[in-house]
Amino acid sequence: MGFGSDQGLNDNHRLSYENAIRSFASSDRASAAPMDENNAREFLRYVNKFSKKSKQRCGVIDLDKIQPIVETEVDQEKENEENLAYVCTYYNNIPHCPDDMNLTHELLNKIAVLKLNGGLGTTMGCRGPKSAIEVRDKLTFLDLTVKQVEFLNTKYGVDVPLILMNSFNTDTETERVLSKYSDHNLKIFTFTQHYFPRIDKHTMTPLPTGPFSKENAHQWYPPGHGNVYQSLVDSGLVEKLLGQGKEYIFISNIDNLGATVDLNILYEIMCNDREMCMEVTRRERQDVAGGSLFEYLGKPKLLEQRSMPPKEWEKLKRLASSSPFGTMFNTNNLWISLRALNRLALENKLLLDVLFREKEITDNTGVATMTLQLETAAGAAIEFFDNSFIVFVPRKRFLPVKTTDDLFAVQSDLFTVRHGSLSLRQERKNMIAVPTVKLGANFRSVDEYLKRLRYGVPDILELEHLTVSGNVHFGEDVALKGTVIIVAEEGSRIDIASGSVLKDNVVTGNLRILEH
Repeated sequence: MGFGSDQGLNDNHRLSYENAIRSFASSDRASAAPMDENNAREFLRYVNKFSKKSKQRCGVIDLDKIQPIVETEVDQEKENEENLAYVCTYYNNIPHCPDDMNLTHELLNKIAVLKLNGGLGTTMGCRGPKSAIEVRDKLTFLDLTVKQVEFLNTKYGVDVPLILMNSFNTDTETERVLSKYSDHNLKIFTFTQHYFPRIDKHTMTPLPTGPFSKENAHQWYPPGHGNVYQSLVDSGLVEKLLGQGKEYIFISNIDNLGATVDLNILYEIMCNDREMCMEVTRRERQDVAGGSLFEYLGKPKLLEQRSMPPKEWEKLKRLASSSPFGTMFNTNNLWISLRALNRLALENKLLLDVLFREKEITDNTGVATMTLQLETAAGAAIEFFDNSFIVFVPRKRFLPVKTTDDLFAVQSDLFTVRHGSLSLRQERKNMIAVPTVKLGANFRSVDEYLKRLRYGVPDILELEHLTVSGNVHFGEDVALKGTVIIVAEEGSRIDIASGSVLKDNVVTGNLRILEH
């Protein structure tokens, strides 16, 4: 559930929407939506938060008081002397966890792993939970996650539970799938995040007229991954985990194959009583989602592009470029103190910035309605936690699979898989970590992708850039090196023959390369 920019929304659209939300918040229309107590409470809180924010334009942010994030020393004595609100440093600067089995056992027994599992596989043409898509060696995202956690439990003799935050879109199917892990060495807990009614953009009324049901599910939506905190508290799992001696929870997207438990990060945050740790990494051209971090009034603040008018966002980008950390963005790998989370939730202090999204939905009769939905980002919570930690991690900890372009890379020989974790091949480490892959519309759905790659992904160990457009099919044992561009003209087909090696080639037209 990434957050991108408000494409197509100018300031007039934004202001019109903000005025409508204020009107919505001050009327009885918001409370008229048929929801249970927890969902209704959260929905009204989002509406009221956004309403207050829009009255002040960009919340209460004074752009002149925003500063770039800068590196600080990992020195507890210095932190105490200077009363630092946060520490930011590179991964290589944090202490290594000592090679002590007893210490590792103690650390791991104090954590739980939570995966955000509310998304569907629609961007890759799949129905059902994205976590059920096969990624590698016939293993799904969920299979790989289970293997990772089970390996920790078995190797170190610990009890690290796996928690899945489902949405109403994924809950039923996920619960059905979980039965196959009943004999695995891990406990799995699930909870469902809140669900909010979509708001009709034109009438500013909640779209559903009755309680949530299978028939009107399209009129509701899960309000972003920032909803994880209150949903987790409302589920009762925070108190349950604290009662079991757990102290931290590691949150990440289930489609980020690089988000595994890291002992060095865990050791650092537990030794220094961090309330929250955010992993950030270098932003590349393809990273359109993911908020940027700044310092505001002495605390870190996550800002999303669509929360700011374009001119102000450009100003912030220029400001960020003045710092070595200006290229970083939030990976959504978050380590949270359960005690701190419980405290902030009980004190009603987790008032995350609310973002809005326009979305057209179509009902069962084919009638389209433009709707509005309010969402939050999980990383935005960092400004509310004390003694937070920002660590600039290598790109290998951010390996998301959002499209079939990403799937192509993770299914290739660039990676090896061990205990559910992907590792970049040693031969690749002196090159660009992952090549740029751009597959055309013919590859967009998983079914079409598999049909065109029936023998598997080619050897791309020496590939730097690949663009494929049109009706292209790959044979067996194909190797791609350097920059390769393959364009099949409309109505034509290109077959790359088995055993072909393409290095710095451009292939166009209507071509079938045959073996001889």
